[in-house]
Amino acid sequence: MHGGAGVRRPDQQMPGTATALTAEALLAPYLRAQAADFLRSLRLHREQSAPTDSGPRGAEEAARALRRSARRISGSLHTFRGLLDPGWADQLRAELAWLSGTLAREHDCSTRLLRLLEALHRLSGAHLPAARTGKAGASGTGPATGGAATDRAALDVGAARAGALLERQLTLARTRAHSAALQALGSSRFHAVADSVALLASEVPLTPDAGAPAAETLHGPAEHARQRLLGAVDVLPAAGAADVYNEAHDAHWHQIRLLLRLHRYAREVVAGRPDPVLTGPERALDLHREAAEAASAASAAARTPRIAPATAYALGVLHADQRHEVDAARCVFRETWPYAPAVAAP
Repeated sequence: MHGGAGVRRPDQQMPGTATALTAEALLAPYLRAQAADFLRSLRLHREQSAPTDSGPRGAEEAARALRRSARRISGSLHTFRGLLDPGWADQLRAELAWLSGTLAREHDCSTRLLRLLEALHRLSGAHLPAARTGKAGASGTGPATGGAATDRAALDVGAARAGALLERQLTLARTRAHSAALQALGSSRFHAVADSVALLASEVPLTPDAGAPAAETLHGPAEHARQRLLGAVDVLPAAGAADVYNEAHDAHWHQIRLLLRLHRYAREVVAGRPDPVLTGPERALDLHREAAEAASAASAAARTPRIAPATAYALGVLHADQRHEVDAARCVFRETWPYAPAVAAP
């Protein structure tokens, strides 16, 4: 891998904190602040969900803020579990993961549909990536075996039908996700989560160990989170070594995305601020996930029974395009990864 200027060694990443500060002095205010943000976002979501002139955009922004706070609380409970009541931390973390995942599905469906429709529009007037034969989502039958003119004609015919098929499928999925989110937000389970977060905003159930200096109690778990991330990145295959169509590799990249978040949240607790050098890699991993899931959606649509060959061809081209986007995101991640081990990787 190749990094940009100013590549850092791993031992340069976790800045020290004043020895006078205890773990409680750093962790408790962070968790209380995130809990307050959660409750504020929840109030805004309820206000924006009511019929107003602002439409659904305000509710969507509030839901994103709600998920951000939930992820930070959940990630901190995971990393610094040893300083908290373990039973309480495990239960709240699981419930926040449920809530965040439930609220994310509607947004993910909308983002995926927009991405795929824009890609179809772009591909109908651009150079075509090859649709893979024998792959799910890339039919090797029909017009894909013809010349360039036949390919273009087939895409022009199939793109509109493919777009309509994707819109039907993903709109249905989005509607179901919206209903599930509304049901979750009105459930007794969610109210129990909100009550737990409200208590967290005023009182953090720390263990006696949290009274020790932060350098002795916080840095160890934060360092462990960072080492897990570095270890996962170091075993990535070299650029160009993996088949971009081998979707089995996606899971490892998705895991790195989650580990990067845990590392970033831990650094926010210990250093009091995010590390700006992580912005590029994190954005690349977000794009990687979006492209991978869009490719899977195109693949699933291509398995719809009794679709026309031109539609299947267009979906195959779309699948190939999104897998190329996956590869591009991986390249950007490698180029923006700031830590030294990634540079030395084969």
